[in-house]
Amino acid sequence: MHLTINGAAYDIPVEWQGEPLLTVLRDLLGMTGTKFGCGKGFCGACTVHLDGTATRSCLLPARTAVGARITTIEGLADGDRLHPVQQAWIEHAVPQCGYCQPGQMMTAASLLNANAQPSASDVTASMSGNLCRCGTYPRIRKAVLRAAELAREAS
Repeated sequence: MHLTINGAAYDIPVEWQGEPLLTVLRDLLGMTGTKFGCGKGFCGACTVHLDGTATRSCLLPARTAVGARITTIEGLADGDRLHPVQQAWIEHAVPQCGYCQPGQMMTAASLLNANAQPSASDVTASMSGNLCRCGTYPRIRKAVLRAAELAREAS
């Protein structure tokens, strides 16, 4: 089985194919940017993109991702150029503990792929499935709106 992750092809041994994609990413491939939170798909810490759509990798058997483009937080930037979401996260000093931030950023990037000009209520609704133990929701909302501005400026 082959998976395409961050633009690179990986051979996945048969004994790993039934494991959650999160386990394959972290334990087999060493891509530890995607976090394990609840293991039930509730917290959003494990969010990756599957063909551009935010997906909970803790719930997705790796074998079901064959043929899809998987993007993790490690692949969000374009080389040395930060993704607008990453740049906005820095500008707004979003993280405190940082544990949920990869999932938050992947969800935000997916939102902006689908809606280049989200309203504050769009952001709140889209991000509501991602939990932040530190309660940085106001900064997250501001950063997502700023990322939308940065993306428009770049295009």
